[in-house]
Amino acid sequence: MTSIKTRLEQGIDAMGCTLSSEAIERMSEFVALLHKWNRAYNLTAVRDPDQMVSRHVLDSLSVLPWLQGPGLLDVGSGAGIPGILLAIARPELQVTLLDGNGKKVRFQQHACRTLGLENVEPVHERLEQYHPERGFDQIISRAFSTLSQFTETSQHLLAADGEWLAMKGRLDSEPDALPSGIELIETIELNVPNESGQRHLIRARQLSA
Repeated sequence: MTSIKTRLEQGIDAMGCTLSSEAIERMSEFVALLHKWNRAYNLTAVRDPDQMVSRHVLDSLSVLPWLQGPGLLDVGSGAGIPGILLAIARPELQVTLLDGNGKKVRFQQHACRTLGLENVEPVHERLEQYHPERGFDQIISRAFSTLSQFTETSQHLLAADGEWLAMKGRLDSEPDALPSGIELIETIELNVPNESGQRHLIRARQLSA
């Protein structure tokens, strides 16, 4: 049986990513933690650890070329995906995980302690009620139902020259459904090993005043 670490290494190599052995080890541990907690807390619909590697880890890592930081907010982070995985891959980032579900935030906190992640801050708060002192350079999500809702409800959290990164499957007409004052930068087709479904990244920003 192929180990989780080996599957990760093979997928990361297929994507052309360069990650340290320590990062890959932490990602393997994250999958093990997620699988263990998922039995009791229903954190993700994906039950099989092998599928967690492709659908969660490799899917998250597919956006690495477009990460700039240094401040990254993961909205509706759930079990810490993609935020925790991006923080492992890019330790220079300062990643905030935002979610209104207490049990999911408790898992985030446990995972960060277990994996020794000092560049991640889990926050248990509703999006509309979260008002930090400074805006974020990039806001990412793969949990929101529409691009319009994602950008509109998180607009108060974006720095003046920041951008949104929306991870999506099939696009349909979403890129045309942006609220007033927000423009599309580009739409990118992502390549996720062992995943047959369509994956895309939509980059958007606020229009200059």
